[in-house]
Amino acid sequence: MKKNILFVALILALCVGLISPALAETTFDGTVVSNESVSVTAPFGGTVASFHLREGDEINTGDVIAQVATTKVYASTDGVVSGIFGQSGDAVDDVVNRVGAVLYIEPSNKYTITADIQKAYSSSDTKYVNIGETVYIKSYYSSNGNTAVGIITATDDTSYTVETTSGELLMEESVYIFRDSDYSSTSRIGKGTVSRTAEVAVSGSGSILYMHVADGDTVTRGQLLFETVTGTLDGLYATSNEIISDVDGIIASVSISAGSTITKGDTLLTVYPQDEMQVVIDIDEYDLVDIHEGDQVLMEFNYDDSDDSMCYGTVSMISHVSTSSSSSDVAYEAYIDFTPNNNIRLGMSVLVSTTEDEQEPDEELTADTQAEDMPQDMPAMDGEAPAQMPAEAVEEATTD
Repeated sequence: MKKNILFVALILALCVGLISPALAETTFDGTVVSNESVSVTAPFGGTVASFHLREGDEINTGDVIAQVATTKVYASTDGVVSGIFGQSGDAVDDVVNRVGAVLYIEPSNKYTITADIQKAYSSSDTKYVNIGETVYIKSYYSSNGNTAVGIITATDDTSYTVETTSGELLMEESVYIFRDSDYSSTSRIGKGTVSRTAEVAVSGSGSILYMHVADGDTVTRGQLLFETVTGTLDGLYATSNEIISDVDGIIASVSISAGSTITKGDTLLTVYPQDEMQVVIDIDEYDLVDIHEGDQVLMEFNYDDSDDSMCYGTVSMISHVSTSSSSSDVAYEAYIDFTPNNNIRLGMSVLVSTTEDEQEPDEELTADTQAEDMPQDMPAMDGEAPAQMPAEAVEEATTD
């Protein structure tokens, strides 16, 4: 009796198969790839001071890619900044061509005296002067009463130049020059004419990144005035010496290292954007009938065996050129668009499945038609004689 019941169940399973549309499934092995790569280029040049990224690192917009060492320009003399003609973002050459320098410094030694030994005290000692000597200056006209202290900065046979380090004089006035601070006639080494010490022009090269002084500032020799980088700055603008990423993605390749020299426009990184992931599969030529551009496919990623690792994608392109070199093994690459989650990484393996419904039955199978289609004479089991299954039993079994 139990065997007959099992046989009925088998017949019912076969009947159920008659009413279920058969599914033909084709599967492909796939790999996560990037649809696009983006080059990150240097906005300016210089020497890379620090860099810590590697291939495979994730990078986001706003992240620091590298720091570039700047060229620092210092004051060559004590004085007052008398004019600033360059500002952050300017190309130094453009400023110099326009006004002669990025900025000027009025030296603290603001007077220059052109002198000679013609009026020196008549002795071999007073008619021989040396560069670097400290001298004392007094107005030729005693009514003026102007005095100053200076230093000999240049000599040329019988003439020499003095720059004042303190005191006040009048432009174009005549002065005597002495070795002694008491202005004794025996220490007089010459006579000269007062003029203005020329401003010191300060320039550089590249583009100005930082300006550290303002017009009218008093500066000392060796003080930092401004910093530059090589090349021109886009839009005459840069926020710092840091190179900032303007793309989100995964670093595919790195072209720089700490200490390397870069110029504007050099490729620093190649990045795969995170929103440009695709799955690539190889389709054997005999499977081309089962998959088409625009088809929706089911993808199961191997990193996890839960439903979270499954998603749908759309076939965006099937190549018309075979990837195979052998005529006996012809395959074509196909690319599938999908929306990745945070767990998806480039290079992951994927099982891609596509299903196609076979032809649907012409009429809906009912319990009555199932009963009519079922065999009424069932073969004997375990040596029993063939038995006819009562119609009531068939109807009851199929109905259940």
